[in-house]
Order: sequence, then C-alpha cells, then structure tokens
Amino acid sequence: MAIDWLAQFYPWTKALHIISVIAWMAGLLYLARLFVYHCEAPPGSAQSETFKIMERRLLRAIMNPAMIAAYIFGVSLLFTPGIVDWGAAWIYLKLVLVAALTIYHDVLGRWCKAFAEDRNTRSARYYRIANEVPAVLMVGIVILVVVRPF
Repeated sequence: MAIDWLAQFYPWTKALHIISVIAWMAGLLYLARLFVYHCEAPPGSAQSETFKIMERRLLRAIMNPAMIAAYIFGVSLLFTPGIVDWGAAWIYLKLVLVAALTIYHDVLGRWCKAFAEDRNTRSARYYRIANEVPAVLMVGIVILVVVRPF
C-alpha cells in the first residue's frame, strides 16, 4: 500500500502530535485567560496595548502553528496502517471534539480581533466561563483515545 511507510515513523509521528497538541492546548487555555485580564484594562491604556501584543503573538506565533502541526501529525496517524479501527465509534466522536476545538480556536481569533480593535463587549466573567471549554473538550478527547470506551 502507498502509505505503509508511515508505520515506520509511527513513534515519531505520535510524539510530535502529542507535543503539538500540548502547545495548542496551552494557547487555547491561556488566550481566554488573557481576555479576562484585558477586560479590566481601559481601552487605549498602556496595559491594554500590552495585552493586544501578547494576544496577537500567542495566537499567531504559538497557537496557529501548533494547531496546524497537530492536524498534520494527527492526519498522518489516521492514515498509518493498523492504528485506527474505523469500525469503532470512539474515533468519530474524537474527530467531532477536535472539530469543536478548532471552532473554539476560530472564535478566540475573532475575540482577539475585537480586542485589537477595542470592540470587546463581553465581561471578564464571560471569558472565565469560556476558558473552561477547551479543558472539557480535552478531557473527552483523552478519555476517548486512551480508554476507547466504544
């Protein structure tokens, strides 16, 4: 088969996927936390401008590349022969949860843009609650991958 060569790189692909996911998750968890504190800074203040720089750099320099890498290595794992049992339900639910993380990532990008343009209308409490979303999704993904309950 044309993709059999992927099997010999499986340990490296898996390791790089895990590293990428950890970096992506760190960004997903931290950016919403930055928004919590950014809400408390008056628009146009030095503190607000510092948060804008931190948020933009986190999104562009860490989160976006980490998400892309997680997808590249994750898709490689999906195509590695013998790794995924496509007859099991866990993989499909995992992919749904990964899609939800991706949507959340996009939403964070939109919120980042709103802060950059001093258009935020949400409260710090809103971002505190939103900050729980990636953690809940991550717990579900890890359980599905490790336990494979169905």
